[in-house]
Amino acid sequence: MTLPTATRPFVEFPAILRAHGFPVAPDQTMGFVEAVGLLGPRDMRDIRNAAIAMLSVPRERHVEFDALFRAYFLGQGLATSIEDEDEEDDLEAFEPTGAQVDVEEGAEEDEAGDLATSAELLSRRQFVPADAGDALRHLARRAERDLPRRVSYGRSFSQRGDRIDMRKALRQALRRDGEVLDLPVTRRKTRQRRILLLVDVSGSMTDQSEATMRFAHALTQAADRVETFTFGTRLTRISQSLRIRNADQALQTVGASVADFDGGTRIGDALQAFLSVPRFAGQARGAAVLILSDGLERGDPATLVEAVRKLSRLCWRLDWLTPLAADPQYEPRTEALSDCLPYLDSLVPGDRIEVLCSHVLSLSRSS
Repeated sequence: MTLPTATRPFVEFPAILRAHGFPVAPDQTMGFVEAVGLLGPRDMRDIRNAAIAMLSVPRERHVEFDALFRAYFLGQGLATSIEDEDEEDDLEAFEPTGAQVDVEEGAEEDEAGDLATSAELLSRRQFVPADAGDALRHLARRAERDLPRRVSYGRSFSQRGDRIDMRKALRQALRRDGEVLDLPVTRRKTRQRRILLLVDVSGSMTDQSEATMRFAHALTQAADRVETFTFGTRLTRISQSLRIRNADQALQTVGASVADFDGGTRIGDALQAFLSVPRFAGQARGAAVLILSDGLERGDPATLVEAVRKLSRLCWRLDWLTPLAADPQYEPRTEALSDCLPYLDSLVPGDRIEVLCSHVLSLSRSS
């Protein structure tokens, strides 16, 4: 599709921001274009303010943003180089758009610490077709009844309600010459609580990746409200891919859209990238959040702890499922995960599909 000439700069500029490590989602780009159209900008300050508001530019990066803005829209040279030594550590947020993504081979660290590494090693994953196991079929049968629910603002008629429906009572009275035989009562409706899955697809989780993806697909099909993101050295939203009914087709789509399967591990940066995009972070508000990861963080522990703290304040409950906890003698081995424990509702095993299904179905009972 060819963009109108007047629109092209406002689509290209967010792409430049992404190339420099700003987590800008496609919807934010559309919001920026719409905001500029609504403003009918009188000068460049209107465009700058619209960009900062709609692209969620963090305050600490305004200097870098202004340099890019002046370079692109005003053609001014940069006073200082925006490149820095830590640029490769910036983690981007991705949402599949159907466009092809170039995959380059990255350097792999070979240090002790199992298979965890912070280096970005991009690769695709091909999933082998397989039959849904008994655990997934059980999850599909019990999801509507056993998944956690929350009280909504709407009300419905109930024999054991807690509020008289005065409007209905008055209608009855009008029909019966002012006589009311039964007082109609209502109670608050309930709806299924949103579930947010944050799935580690790094190299240290290679053996569990297929199981977690099949679990995520089954849960997406069975529940009303599920959002799923993968992270390794990138953050990728795969909710749309998992809504494809056929499991094998859905996983093929996921394998084609996630570029960092079996790569490095930067959990803290991934969670911070998730929280920095308001539309993504809003998915965690009031949700049951499940982090499926071994917790072998290779980045700054403080980054992960801060991200988990923020996430725990947003969500209804935060559970960390790790395959390492299948060992009865397991204790968190990394400083980051140990410091995260006060903010977690549980740190439980997540090594098999059966365990994952059992845990998510038990959330209502454990709350």
